[in-house]
Amino acid sequence: MKPVIAQHNNHYHGNLVDMPNKKLHVNANAFMPPYLALLEYLIDPLLIVASLFLIIYAYGVPLQNPHIILAVIAFFISCVIFEPSDVCRPWRYRGLWDRSRSLIVSWTLLVGIMLFLGYATKYSDEFSRRVMLTWFFTVPLVILLGNGLARLLVLKFFELETNTRSAVIAVANDASQRLAQSISGSPQMGMSLKGYFDDRSIDRLGALGSDQLLGRLEDMARYVSDNKIDVIYIALPMVKQDRIVNLLNGLRDTTASVYFVPDISFFDLIQARMGEINGIPVMSVCETPFFGLSGLLKRLFDIAFSGAALAVLSPLMLLLAIGVKSSSPGPILFRQRRYGLDGEDIVVYKFRSMTVCEDGDQVNQATRADKRITPFGAFLRRTSLDELPQFINVLQGRMSVVGPRPHAVAHNEIYRKLIKGYMVRHKVKPGITGWAQVNGLRGETETLEKMKLRIDYDLDYLRHWSMDLDVKIIMKTVLLVFKDRNAY
Repeated sequence: MKPVIAQHNNHYHGNLVDMPNKKLHVNANAFMPPYLALLEYLIDPLLIVASLFLIIYAYGVPLQNPHIILAVIAFFISCVIFEPSDVCRPWRYRGLWDRSRSLIVSWTLLVGIMLFLGYATKYSDEFSRRVMLTWFFTVPLVILLGNGLARLLVLKFFELETNTRSAVIAVANDASQRLAQSISGSPQMGMSLKGYFDDRSIDRLGALGSDQLLGRLEDMARYVSDNKIDVIYIALPMVKQDRIVNLLNGLRDTTASVYFVPDISFFDLIQARMGEINGIPVMSVCETPFFGLSGLLKRLFDIAFSGAALAVLSPLMLLLAIGVKSSSPGPILFRQRRYGLDGEDIVVYKFRSMTVCEDGDQVNQATRADKRITPFGAFLRRTSLDELPQFINVLQGRMSVVGPRPHAVAHNEIYRKLIKGYMVRHKVKPGITGWAQVNGLRGETETLEKMKLRIDYDLDYLRHWSMDLDVKIIMKTVLLVFKDRNAY
């Protein structure tokens, strides 16, 4: 996820993560043979259970009921929190480093859950520490090696197999050509793409070869019937309803499966996903990433992390409170209204670092050499220690450990009128640290361009959220605390 320069529509710019911007969440496994889809979902849980039994056998430990119970629990929890493996996809679809990082985060979370259950039920004493430690440290390697072997076997098998289904695409545009690239790079789909139908001449279709253009749209029905085509993809723009209806009417005399490929490249998508309401298909173009289980995992992580942080840092926070109180008159905690989830007002806590506590219709941002900042407050702000009380906000459910940094209500009301998409950042809870902050956008935003760039990063976080991204941001935050020159 290295930063790159990217342009997203006319209003979107900045150094953003190296990921596809237009990401639509759909069930990709629906286009695989059922046994391969099942393999992608179950291979990691099965490897976790198999490695446990092999380690028990290797150490000569008798297999007992607690081991079987542990295996069952680990299997079902991993089915929920682990992403489907990539054994049926080419390597270029996901780098080894990204896969490894996601695996380690998921496995660490699973280990944490199992340790909690073990201590809560007093079952932890039933297991050999040597077996458990070996299992905890070897599972990520076992999964990576097992995935690699399964990938080689799957791809080798399908390279030897003849494609079983043929397909054609109606119109050649960006959406259909991306689809064609995905089909050609996914041999497990068992599909052969024959070409395109388009009413435009070959000289207007850019890089499309003459052998790829099979005819006009009116010729498609006859070609499909004569050549026993199995699948048809229609990539006509959604505004072309009449042409779509005419094309579908012409295909009613065939037995081919028909899929509509919506061209969503002109939307600025935030967690887009397909769904249905009582059989009526719907597509979200702006939604929170913390949907269903993801929201539960995010909240459990917040509770565990903030609870541990408060327990460990409470002596330091007591000393800081004494330092704030003795260094200048005023309250220890600075309370200010901010926008929280869905734009609702919340009260955010910080150690007071200024001689004033502004929370009105006009709030002035802190600037370098700001006379309102106390000497002790300057130390707090430079080291980010003034933010520690916000772990209380996280436990309250008002904030998250990682998310877009909350701005004063007065600033929100100004910038929502100046920056397109500004309020979308409030589709998630604000965070103690965020993707913008670890990319150099911490501190004063003295120009509108700086604030736009911060919002770009916030929206990028919403698009690409994952637990391993949160962990990466936390790790980068710890490193930045000691060297960030933008903090004052």
